[in-house]
Amino acid sequence: MHTETVVIEGHIVDSGIMSEILDTIIKSGAQFKIASFEMGKTNLDPSRAKIEITGPKTAVSDLLPRLNVLGCFLDSPQQVTAKPAEADRVVPDDFYSTTNHTTKIFLDGNWVTAENQRMDAVIVIEDKGPVCRKLREVKQGDKIVCGVGGIRVIPEFRDRDRSDFAFMMSETSSERRVELAVKRVADLIRKPGTRTALVAGPVVVHTGSSRATCDLIESGYVQLLLSGNALAVHDIEQSLYGTSLGIHLDNGLPVNEGHRNHMRAINTIYRAGSIANAVKLGILRSGIMYTCVKNDVPFVLAGSIRDDGPLPEVITDMNMAQQRYSEELRSIDVVLMLSTMLHSIAVGNMLPSRVRTIIVDINPPVVTKLSDRGSSQAVGIVTDVGLFLNLLSQTLRR
Repeated sequence: MHTETVVIEGHIVDSGIMSEILDTIIKSGAQFKIASFEMGKTNLDPSRAKIEITGPKTAVSDLLPRLNVLGCFLDSPQQVTAKPAEADRVVPDDFYSTTNHTTKIFLDGNWVTAENQRMDAVIVIEDKGPVCRKLREVKQGDKIVCGVGGIRVIPEFRDRDRSDFAFMMSETSSERRVELAVKRVADLIRKPGTRTALVAGPVVVHTGSSRATCDLIESGYVQLLLSGNALAVHDIEQSLYGTSLGIHLDNGLPVNEGHRNHMRAINTIYRAGSIANAVKLGILRSGIMYTCVKNDVPFVLAGSIRDDGPLPEVITDMNMAQQRYSEELRSIDVVLMLSTMLHSIAVGNMLPSRVRTIIVDINPPVVTKLSDRGSSQAVGIVTDVGLFLNLLSQTLRR
């Protein structure tokens, strides 16, 4: 039999993570003993537990990485193991794969936080310290963190002090007052210093909520827009011709040859040279893209195989688009994901768990999919995105 001692710190009672840790130990075939437990005296104080795990050596060894993800670390931390990458984009077989939670490594006697935290990356030890990198960014000879020794993950605990998100912590359901959810979101993004990003699909335009989205941008509640070609194309189509996918948004009726309008919109922007130039020349005078340009709100448009055109600003190199998304998200505190499943999943994979993430969609499986893929901080609102945006804009104005 083999014994290892691990430590867990934080709001481990409020979040229920202590029960999850003990269940994980039992299900693995090992046994636990609570060597010590220090309970926080107030809702602001963290708790600390020391747990002895006993079982067959292979079972305990297999268990440690699973406990590591839950926030456990060895009581006697060892120097983190680093091995050189044998070639560009090739790392040792026992490389450590990151989560989206804040991660520290024990290096030269100190716990050092890894920079650029994101899931599904490796940790490279550079001269300036540890940093998370995508596998494709690894160069031969880079020092790659391996195993789980000397690694400490710090989950975002769902404690009683985070009441602004408490309304959405239960299972995703459409049986919840949208007005209440909107009020909580408004309270969240209006906090001074909060930087908010929108990840939006073309449904924002199709549902007639462009004006509400523009209100959010003009009022200073949005600092970044991430999307694809479709949102920008149909937003510009609406601005130029009053239609979206050839349907007039004022009366809901198709217009004659309206199916050409999105291509005419793309052609108009190509003639101007770019979206920004179209605004400068007075060709584009309204809409989401216009409002972003006029209010100096950055936007990044990532292309796909489905795109018509695409527009000049659309990044068709997926690696470059990922990089731009990731760079722009580093200063963001809140992300609103609006009816775009693929972009939402992509952005979710880039976010550290400290970023408050809210996904809005009329389809419940879309809302739950992000959490299923590892973005544990994501919470969902099942409703029509047009209704949500219009209510949010009204609430913030009040």
